[in-house]
Amino acid sequence: MSTENDTGRRTLNLGLQGGGAHGAYSWGVLDCLLEDGRFDFDGVSGTSAGAMNAVVLADGLMKGGKEGARQALAEFWRDIADSVPLDFSISVPSLSGEKQALLPTTMAMMNWMHYISPYQLNPLNFNPLRKVLKKIDFIGLRLDSPVRLFLAATHANTGKLRLFRTEEIDADAVLASACLPMLHQAIVIDGEPYWDGGYAANPPVFPLFYECHSRDILLVLLAPPAYGATPKTAEEIRARAMELAFNTSLLREMLLFANIIAYSQARDSKEGERRSWPTSLQRILGRALREPNDLERYTLETRFHLLESADLLLKYGSASKVAADWPFLKKLHDIGYAEARQWLDAHGEQVGKETSFDLISRFGV
Repeated sequence: MSTENDTGRRTLNLGLQGGGAHGAYSWGVLDCLLEDGRFDFDGVSGTSAGAMNAVVLADGLMKGGKEGARQALAEFWRDIADSVPLDFSISVPSLSGEKQALLPTTMAMMNWMHYISPYQLNPLNFNPLRKVLKKIDFIGLRLDSPVRLFLAATHANTGKLRLFRTEEIDADAVLASACLPMLHQAIVIDGEPYWDGGYAANPPVFPLFYECHSRDILLVLLAPPAYGATPKTAEEIRARAMELAFNTSLLREMLLFANIIAYSQARDSKEGERRSWPTSLQRILGRALREPNDLERYTLETRFHLLESADLLLKYGSASKVAADWPFLKKLHDIGYAEARQWLDAHGEQVGKETSFDLISRFGV
């Protein structure tokens, strides 16, 4: 199936994961893709920081094309840094060379949040992100966005995913996608309360699969494929539990695609080779050996691509997600830009032709 738009240019769908300040890595990735210029974008899904990158990208494209989008993203992340009145963290030496550690005052504030709700700590519901988002022309995006937008939030009372599509997106939808319940009061939209989308979809992949023309999906992930040593301290356990909670939905969603591809391969394999497949796969080989269904055909026509910040969390630590000082954000941008350039050099020509990584190995069981 073609992945070209009306101009004959190759198109990509983007799935942008959330991760606080680590979203500056995704800014670097987007900056490189825009500068490279080989691809147009069809659909963009995002959660939390990924949702912010998505709307800023769309707004910049709408106002000034690819260069306008690059400028808009740079201004947005500079505004994020400027919106924080005090430094929350500091770079300290570590075995990996550097680590971003919270300042004692920040640590104290984070500890308070385990005992004091944002309704007590911030009764006026002040959110500096609302001011940063004022540059976005949400009315223009709802009417004439150059890309399809899908922003994830989580209904605070049901846990269900709330997907805000292009025609519904405003500042509240973006803030809902980034609403950490220990930091901010729930964002109420049409009488319903919403928390961070990471609990339900981080990022949502299915709308890119079902609702977009392009058959190429590039996932830009901020969670590593493995987290290193088992946590032992209470704080380490708490941080790991949060990381896992915000990544599980994506792993579950991608497992579906990985299994469909594995089933297709199993059907084409010889009987002896099938015995080496996992027991969970062998249980349904009877179904897998039938003719492929529409979902399988569509999955096999979809080409997945992956860019992930495998080392960021291990190198800088979970605390660095609240480190919004400009030098750190720019450093993350530069890492994302460099890794995107490497990905383009290695896999750019596979877009429109084939999946560029081992989906079964990365997301299968």
